[in-house]
Amino acid sequence: MRLFTETWTQHLRPLGTLFDRLRARLDGGASRMALSTFAIRIAGAVLAFLSQILLARLMGAHEYGIYSLAWTWIIVLGIFACIGFSSSPNRFIPEYTQNGDLARLRGFLKASRLSALITGFLLAALGMVTVQLLSPVIEPYYVWPLTIIFLALPLFALGGVQDGIARSYDWPSLAMLPTYIWRPLAIIALILALIFAGKPANALTAAAAAIAATWVVAFYQLFMLNKRLGVEVSPGPRKIELNDWLAISLPMLLVEGFLQLITSADVIMVSFWHSPEEVGVYFAASKTLALVHFVYFAVRAASAHRFSKFIHSDDREGLAAYVRQASFWTFWPSLAAGLGLLLIGPLLLSLFGKGFEAGYPLIAVLLIGVLARASVGPADALLTMSGHQKSCAKIYAATFAINVMLNILLIPWLGLTGAALATSLSIIFEAASLATTAHRKLQVRTFVLPWRALPGGSRP
Repeated sequence: MRLFTETWTQHLRPLGTLFDRLRARLDGGASRMALSTFAIRIAGAVLAFLSQILLARLMGAHEYGIYSLAWTWIIVLGIFACIGFSSSPNRFIPEYTQNGDLARLRGFLKASRLSALITGFLLAALGMVTVQLLSPVIEPYYVWPLTIIFLALPLFALGGVQDGIARSYDWPSLAMLPTYIWRPLAIIALILALIFAGKPANALTAAAAAIAATWVVAFYQLFMLNKRLGVEVSPGPRKIELNDWLAISLPMLLVEGFLQLITSADVIMVSFWHSPEEVGVYFAASKTLALVHFVYFAVRAASAHRFSKFIHSDDREGLAAYVRQASFWTFWPSLAAGLGLLLIGPLLLSLFGKGFEAGYPLIAVLLIGVLARASVGPADALLTMSGHQKSCAKIYAATFAINVMLNILLIPWLGLTGAALATSLSIIFEAASLATTAHRKLQVRTFVLPWRALPGGSRP
């Protein structure tokens, strides 16, 4: 009990002067970024949840399940289309800015976005051709929504890189509003406009709206980002070192890609054994859980470039303290939000329509994995920003392999619950591996609880 009290006192003592500290620190990028990121992610999680309710109500469970699967493919492939340049801005931009290396900075800002856009177009063409070639073995109702949704991929990838660049400059509104606010709002507005124009409320209509919204929002973000960069970075020569950037960015791609695969593989694999209606129920449960998961992603987005700055300035003590704070403010808010969600989960799921309440047990099972990931904070971002992205990628590759194997074993046996259980078990493995690796390579404790409070534990 004494240790527990001391630990909480250590974290909560600074809160006695919280408002004074916030006023003093809001002039700095870190606090402003963290607060703005949290606010936008809260609003984005709520908006995403409400938009999914509206889509399910408009389209019905069958068409909603088809659209959910199609959009999940874009989310997954969109990460890979970025080829790591959605994460590496947090590594390169602080370094080049601190060193005054403007030529490489200008080159990176141009080459990263252009590379993602080209890769997105290539993957889109490959995806469309693949779906058409496999159409004889794909359920007919999936073929055309899956085919046309790939048109969103190039601009989805461009938006991902632009998010990373804006975060690196502590521009949270420009980084996150387009992705989490403007694009969902645009998708809903365009779907409603198409329905009022006489188009059917189905997955194909929703896919067309998603494509248009993705393109419009990405170009808006591009215009605004170029406007700000024109003030921040003076014109001049560019130095392109694409091979060197890819050597670091591609392992980061594996981290981001496998993380997204772990998050989305269950939705895709459920579609192999179950109907679109059941895919819709599972997707609704996972989207409801996003009301908790946003805490982890918000802290992760706000922390990555801060880790990079501590590391490049060789401030090990500051890094360790920042990691402890990040873990603390990831886990405890996630736990509180998760407990609240369990209380009102049936009510929230009922808003999607008849039959969606069946997803409530899935929320409880998936929450275990969310809390496991939150318990070690953004440990993956810490490893990536400290040059250990290959170790992080190996962990995520192993986690993804475990996830797939467990899904194959458990979905035929336990149905949707098996998919949720497979995801949570694999994330527990992920969290333990990340915490162990961070401690071994950086001598930094990421686990939220003090190690000496655990059997056999010790504090570094």
